[in-house]
Amino acid sequence: MDGTAGMSDGSEARAALVEAARALDAAGFMPQKSGNLSLRTAEGFVVTPSGLPYARMQAGDLVECDAAGAPRPGAPHRPSSEWRLHAAILRARPDAMAVVHTHSPRATALACARQGIPPIHYMITLAGDGGRQGIPCAAHAAFGTEELAQSALAALGTSLRAVLLANHGVVALGATLAGAVALAREAENLAGQYLDLRAAGLAPVPLSPAELAEAAARLGAYGRPA
Repeated sequence: MDGTAGMSDGSEARAALVEAARALDAAGFMPQKSGNLSLRTAEGFVVTPSGLPYARMQAGDLVECDAAGAPRPGAPHRPSSEWRLHAAILRARPDAMAVVHTHSPRATALACARQGIPPIHYMITLAGDGGRQGIPCAAHAAFGTEELAQSALAALGTSLRAVLLANHGVVALGATLAGAVALAREAENLAGQYLDLRAAGLAPVPLSPAELAEAAARLGAYGRPA
């Protein structure tokens, strides 16, 4: 998906959403048809359907919803069971154009301990707030509920772009679909590093605020023309 694309009203953006869901599924991030993705639209958002295997999903299977999460009349499927999560984040965070929710194995394992990821690596700055909060774990709530949506929002606040969901998985948001997907992948990578350190009996050393600030500044300039 083009990094300048903000909304999913075009067929190209919808095809990109399907492609992203299939890629995350192939990577083992969406076991047993779990996880879901959404993109903001002019009228609300479009979200992956409930219960449909990602390998079979086509752009026409995506479910259009209004800003409150109600599917449009004649929708081909029921929206994801987590439509409330997507609706709440997209309403509360105008900076979010895409939301990615996964059950990636190592981040989910950490979430099952109801622990977040501390700022042990500079890539955590991608999760927002300069990395100072790391990637926290939101309070537990049953899947598919408004309580879960509000718990995720409380953990995200106004500046974070990724949180773990207790005993559940990961949610990441981005200004583009590609950015949200990349952040969900990075959360899994960081969780793996953290768990490996703990399994080896090593004490992770968090980066200091000054070290995080330097990393965030350098990452912000990364890839820009000299």
